[in-house]
Amino acid sequence: MSASKSLSQSLRRATATVAKGFFDITHNSIALVGVTVIFIAIALFARPELRELGEVKLFSWLQERQAELTGLVKDPVAVERATAANPKDLPKQQASLALWLSKKYHVAPEPISAIVSEAFDVGSRVRLDPTLILAVMAVESGFNPFAQSHVGAQGLMQVMTRVHSDKYKNFGGEFAAFDPLANLQVGVKVLLDCIRTAGSLEGGLKNYVGASNESDDGGYTAKVMAEYNRLQQVALGRAVPAFLPMVIAPKEASLPTQAPSHPTAPGKTGDKSATVAMQ
Repeated sequence: MSASKSLSQSLRRATATVAKGFFDITHNSIALVGVTVIFIAIALFARPELRELGEVKLFSWLQERQAELTGLVKDPVAVERATAANPKDLPKQQASLALWLSKKYHVAPEPISAIVSEAFDVGSRVRLDPTLILAVMAVESGFNPFAQSHVGAQGLMQVMTRVHSDKYKNFGGEFAAFDPLANLQVGVKVLLDCIRTAGSLEGGLKNYVGASNESDDGGYTAKVMAEYNRLQQVALGRAVPAFLPMVIAPKEASLPTQAPSHPTAPGKTGDKSATVAMQ
């Protein structure tokens, strides 16, 4: 019995020792965590750069977790980079132009609104009518920022990137030719230089299209000036149809002709009318 009692007492003492040790460890761990948090808080308060670094790390970790869960990477500057604006936020004159161009060229009003707004900003700085800038873009690319001609003219205003690559340095390089607002600014600079060199608007447009040494510019200047005039009317608040009605010329009255005595199948020798139509 004494041996059994002694064993029981030993087990109780061992259990009590383990329990006390566990309590001490837990208590000390909680205290250690508390002290650590306090020291971290003091360090972050005293060292703002550490706090900023911690915020960046935490934000980065949250983005990674979101990407893992959704499969999409959040880009916080995408909205700032997006070339779009609400036409309702524009002044009335600019909004009218944006909606008219959107209808005529079958493009969304939001990106056109941003382009119109930029054209007015740039035009006011360089003293160039913004509706002229828009007219050049309309004829050059139809407001397609990714357009490229067979000779290498690129973007909204069809700037020859390889010729004017130096003008894109402030925008990050030649690939900025496909950024609508960067292309607009570079194109306006080129257009302004052409007008100043030629001494007239019409001459400048001819230089812009690369026909300065040609007697004929293929109707380019006339097209730009016609669109320029329409956009000026829209800016003044006048009703301008986006699409010109198709005019069908009336058929001329013709005298009845005598049927051939030996009709031939269309396209065969003897049927002159069919031969002419097929040429």
